[in-house]
Amino acid sequence: MINIKNSLFVVLFLCNCFSAIANDECQSCHQQQTLDWKQSDHASSMALANKDTVLGDFNNITATHFSQKAVFYKEKEAFLIDLTEQGTKKTYTVSYVFGFKPLQQYLIEVEKGKYQVFPFAWDSRAKSLGGQRWYANYANEDVKPNDRLHWLQPLQNWNGMCADCHSDNLKRNYTTEKESFDTHFSNINVGCKSCHSDITDEHKTKKIIKTAQTSPTNMSQWKIIGDNKIATWQGEPRDNSFMQGCYACHSLRSPLTDGFDNGQAFLDQFSPSFLEPNLYHADGQIKEEVYVFGSFAQSKMYKAGVNCVDCHDKHTMKVKTKTNGLCLQCHSASEYNKPEHHRHKEQSTGAQCVSCHMPTNRYMGVDDRRDHSFKIPRPDISIKYDTPNACVQCHDGQTNEWAASTLEKWHGKAPALSASEHSMLELRSLKAISQNAHMSLINDFSLNEIDRASAIAYLGNSGAELNDATVKSWVNSPLPLIRLAIAKVGFLLPEAERLKSYKQLLTDKLKSVRVAAAQNLSQTTAQLSGLNQSIIDLAHANTVNTWRGEGNINQSMLALNKQDIKGAIKSLQKGISVDPYFDASYVNLADIYYRLGQTAKMQSTLNSGLKAVPTSASLNYANGMALIRSSNKPAAVDSFKHAMALESNNVQYAYLYFLALDSIGSTAQAVSELKLKIGAYNNAPQLKNLGMSFAQKLKNAEDYYFFARLK
Repeated sequence: MINIKNSLFVVLFLCNCFSAIANDECQSCHQQQTLDWKQSDHASSMALANKDTVLGDFNNITATHFSQKAVFYKEKEAFLIDLTEQGTKKTYTVSYVFGFKPLQQYLIEVEKGKYQVFPFAWDSRAKSLGGQRWYANYANEDVKPNDRLHWLQPLQNWNGMCADCHSDNLKRNYTTEKESFDTHFSNINVGCKSCHSDITDEHKTKKIIKTAQTSPTNMSQWKIIGDNKIATWQGEPRDNSFMQGCYACHSLRSPLTDGFDNGQAFLDQFSPSFLEPNLYHADGQIKEEVYVFGSFAQSKMYKAGVNCVDCHDKHTMKVKTKTNGLCLQCHSASEYNKPEHHRHKEQSTGAQCVSCHMPTNRYMGVDDRRDHSFKIPRPDISIKYDTPNACVQCHDGQTNEWAASTLEKWHGKAPALSASEHSMLELRSLKAISQNAHMSLINDFSLNEIDRASAIAYLGNSGAELNDATVKSWVNSPLPLIRLAIAKVGFLLPEAERLKSYKQLLTDKLKSVRVAAAQNLSQTTAQLSGLNQSIIDLAHANTVNTWRGEGNINQSMLALNKQDIKGAIKSLQKGISVDPYFDASYVNLADIYYRLGQTAKMQSTLNSGLKAVPTSASLNYANGMALIRSSNKPAAVDSFKHAMALESNNVQYAYLYFLALDSIGSTAQAVSELKLKIGAYNNAPQLKNLGMSFAQKLKNAEDYYFFARLK
């Protein structure tokens, strides 16, 4: 299932003939590996829809969900669905099945070469577990045709939404001008070549022998030394670079290329998401569907050198054992596999290491996925920061306070947080921290790379102005995520400062870094080494993503930086055409028209946007600004009020609403409402100062001191 952050996948019939060939060339010599692979989810990532692959019940079964009604049936060899929406019935033919457990989805060719995921999926779990049923992808929503999440919109499109992860050597081949796909792949599912790039050359040069000798699956050098309770790697540092091939699919990321090559660096082909508050909880546990990279990169095991195949079989990809033996490969059984540690009945679910240290989140309706950050449950942190913990997740009806008290009785008081850990929790809870605390957090080398990089990314929300002295060590960091993070927030450097050490990022060895830097240097007239090529790479990355609104937004920003106003307008208009319910395209286009003095076109664009996406906070806010400029202040108040209601944590929206109230003479109302709502904004300084100013204006000492006392 796809949601705004999820991925979807599909393939083209004409390429199906390559499937057997691609794997057969390996199978003749590697029979056991092939048998193992056939047990994997990779082998069933996608298939043609036929009697052997379709798991769903197509025996004239009806499923309904709000305003949608679907009837699933067969005619001869075809699997058909009658879907009634908005009172209109249409028949669709299933082209492909996507996945097989715990759910299976069905792909529909809606235009030549363009595939969408059907809005109902088959729950393939056992009936005893609640399975063997049709269910709607969005269980609690009536997703109508004028919604960006509707199944016919880009966010539910296979070709663009990570098709490259479910078939070998996939190329999207999207043509912006025609708004069409000509997608191809060499193998319908995830076969040998997704993980083993350039197999033929390996055999020719006998590199495969060397690979076997230095296999990443070798566990013999993990040893528990002396009185230690956890194994450490003994010998030469491990080469875990093969995991970059895993990250290509098991991460939330933006593609920089059309398809990927397992033999190239992950950061040469993708730009991954950092630990953003809408994706992760304040302590780094998974919130949205972020896959594994961002989670695992936070863990102590990642830092120690543990890799994917230490726990997962390299061909079945299943965990080596579902018992505690998996963890006891490196963790002392005498220390950890006993009731004194886990405090649950032996052999019970609670006694399993993963129950406490890898709790699950449910995605796609029925798919429970484990957190790979391997955190120790901290209900004391949950009390303050509203983070999840395994204790109350398992013990229904109990509170965080109960869990914290129980753990303290068992294991003593929880260790105090370091200054950096405290700052990180505050930052990820969207609370303000001092600039000194923020910089100390970023420069704390005891933290994981992704934690520090994410802290740099958070500078983009702070509005802080950076200088060369501050960023020079980040620009020259040996850690790629640190360089990527500063490359992305380079706009915080004044232009003159960007032309100092920051410009080195244009010649960084990793494309993701170069492209991010190019975005922030593309407007300069200075002759910089690597700039032209990096801008070409940036434009290509944008073009790869122009099947959806975000790619066109990025292309318009590049055009604006190059003073190409017509190009920027064209890109935004194209974005509205392919992704009509993406509000940012309307906001940015209206802003260009405003700057050009074309106020009629500005207002027309905002009106079109509000008609398409009336629940957009940013569009209501932009409309409020337009109404203020046209001196229609009462109407502006209404727009700002809508924006504030739709995005209740946005301080700027609240600030303008209260300011607009004051501008129409409703200062007393502004003070009254601000007193009630300022707590929801963590007593933001700008709202506090605004309240004090209004109180002074009204000569109300009591209200003034109310705001003055806030911390």
